[in-house]
Amino acid sequence: MLRSRSRVRHPTVANMSNDLDRTRAVWRQVATILIARIEDGTYPPGSRVPSTLGLATELGVAASTSQKALAHLRREGWLRGETGIGTFVADNPPVGPDA
Repeated sequence: MLRSRSRVRHPTVANMSNDLDRTRAVWRQVATILIARIEDGTYPPGSRVPSTLGLATELGVAASTSQKALAHLRREGWLRGETGIGTFVADNPPVGPDA
């Protein structure tokens, strides 16, 4: 059971990704999922990617985990951040998974 602003929320298993395992760093797996989505066109160049919290909720991971994955992808050139606006796919993302 989770508490948020005095409201009780029950975590849902439906949001957890079946692709995640505990044999590799989870943030690297999240980064790999995002790279796959960029490469298959789910997130085309220039499009906004989910927020740290949105990604964490979608994949069933901690917000710090999704934040680490997004920061890694920004450093690698896959994403670019716009202060106060969000995170976007780079106009010319690298080729191949570097995560």
